[in-house]
Amino acid sequence: MRRVLFALALIPMLVASIAFAGDAEIKAAQTVIDSQLKAFLADDGATAYSYAAPNVKRIFPTVDTFMNMVTNGYAPVRRPQSYSFGKVEQTGPGSIIQQVLIVGPDGKDYEAVYTLEQQPDGSFKITGCSLRASTSVST
Repeated sequence: MRRVLFALALIPMLVASIAFAGDAEIKAAQTVIDSQLKAFLADDGATAYSYAAPNVKRIFPTVDTFMNMVTNGYAPVRRPQSYSFGKVEQTGPGSIIQQVLIVGPDGKDYEAVYTLEQQPDGSFKITGCSLRASTSVST
């Protein structure tokens, strides 16, 4: 009987630790996005590229090709006036979808949706980003 009570007492702690692990992963993913955006603003292409996942690096195998793609196709991400984190979803262990609300260099609102995957070394890397103009920004 004591074992059953002890086991039942552990359940809330286990649930809390799972939630905390998810929060830690989300924070780590947000730190990666924030660091990449700051690298773009500092014109530090090598650092920005370092946050790209292997699938992105296969498509854009050099810093220059990566930066050209970002500059030409993702101007609001490349040069945000400001940004903030919006909705986030943990889609599985080590898999995060993060909305970032951006005011672009043109002063308009954009929504960037990042996907990130945890790598074998435990770090998170950006596997993709979709960008669209936003008619209203909400968090």
